[in-house]
Amino acid sequence: MFPWNRGGGDMTDHDFLRDFQEKVEKRLKENEISVIQYWHDRMGRVVSMKPDGIASLQLEIKKVYDMMENRVKTLKKG
Repeated sequence: MFPWNRGGGDMTDHDFLRDFQEKVEKRLKENEISVIQYWHDRMGRVVSMKPDGIASLQLEIKKVYDMMENRVKTLKKG
């Protein structure tokens, strides 16, 4: 048993680890959905725009690309 689980019922180490793993997996899935939804919405704006020409479309795509690149760098630092 874990020290913080003394007297907390009949939960075994295996039960605790399984429960903890399920919570972590649920949280990871929620985070992944949130991230994918953000980028989906951002790309939806690019798709729905009516650019004057290819240059303005390229500029919008470059903005999204740069945002993604900056996010990756930030995550790698921290």
